[in-house]
Amino acid sequence: MSFTAEQLSHFRTLDSIRAPRITRAFALMLFLGIIGASLFMVFAPWVQTAQGTGTVIALDPRDRVQNITALVSGTVERWYVTDGDVVKKGDPIAMVIDNDPRYLDRLREQRAQAQAEIAAARSAMAVSQLDVNRMSSLYREGLAARRDLELAQIKVADYQGKIAKALADINSIDTAIGRQSTQLVRAPRAGRILRVEANNSATMVNQGDLLATFAPEESRRVVELYVDGRDVPLIRAGRRVRLEFEGWPAIQFSGWPSVAQGMFDGRVFAIDVSASPNGLFRVLVEPAPDRPGWPKEPFVRLGAKVRGWVQMDTVSVGFELWRQLNDFPLQWTRPEREPSKTGEPQADGNASAPK
Repeated sequence: MSFTAEQLSHFRTLDSIRAPRITRAFALMLFLGIIGASLFMVFAPWVQTAQGTGTVIALDPRDRVQNITALVSGTVERWYVTDGDVVKKGDPIAMVIDNDPRYLDRLREQRAQAQAEIAAARSAMAVSQLDVNRMSSLYREGLAARRDLELAQIKVADYQGKIAKALADINSIDTAIGRQSTQLVRAPRAGRILRVEANNSATMVNQGDLLATFAPEESRRVVELYVDGRDVPLIRAGRRVRLEFEGWPAIQFSGWPSVAQGMFDGRVFAIDVSASPNGLFRVLVEPAPDRPGWPKEPFVRLGAKVRGWVQMDTVSVGFELWRQLNDFPLQWTRPEREPSKTGEPQADGNASAPK
């Protein structure tokens, strides 16, 4: 039942409690807002993501940080590098000498002595072989005893044994000389010396002791992300990844990748089949070939921390809110075909709708 303004004037109390105009406007805005929010949650798309953190690494193990060790035991006589020096392949790093300064000279003397013994033994064996031939002729003619022939043959065999032993000694000496000739430690490839471990030129080192830490300059970089095990079964090679590098300004909108700023694109390269010691699964991400490249050094160095979002299926905003409120896993749709062995993306998970 409605009242006119003249009728309401007779009811002062009822006239005084009429809703203010601002309240009616607020109620209308609230009603329209609820309708707009409902339409937004139903029709607005949202890209689901599997989040992870990790670091930048080199894909080739030879391009990762390496330890340069002493090849022989001895004393570090000289250092050719300091921390931070850039070296090329084959450049000297350190000179290690044996504790005995005359060790190489004695090895050469032993080798010369062994060679002299071989020469003397071969000469004596030649004479003994003549005796064997002569005793064989006399034995066939019946002019010599069989034992005399056997003794001559034993003498030849004895000289042959001495020659074989001397040759083995020479091989051992050559091996020792070869090891001592590796006293000059060289860089395995072009790179930078990160840290020299020894303290002074009189440092005693054993074979295999750490001398310096070395990092190659050029390497194929990838990102290793550690992702929760609940999301890993839904990730496959070829999935798009959005990356935020440490120290690089960025604004991330995981549901709307096109709005994000300062992010870089990657692609899932490989996924570990077993969990890491931290309980998470490692996902290797390579640069996306059809997108701008990643920042190069010195802006992003090996070992820099990275946050990543693996892009999964596209759903509505309302579905995503409902999923997160119920703590459900990400939406999954069966791919149209299996990803190729080269890692090329086969089915665009960002454009698939939940069924």
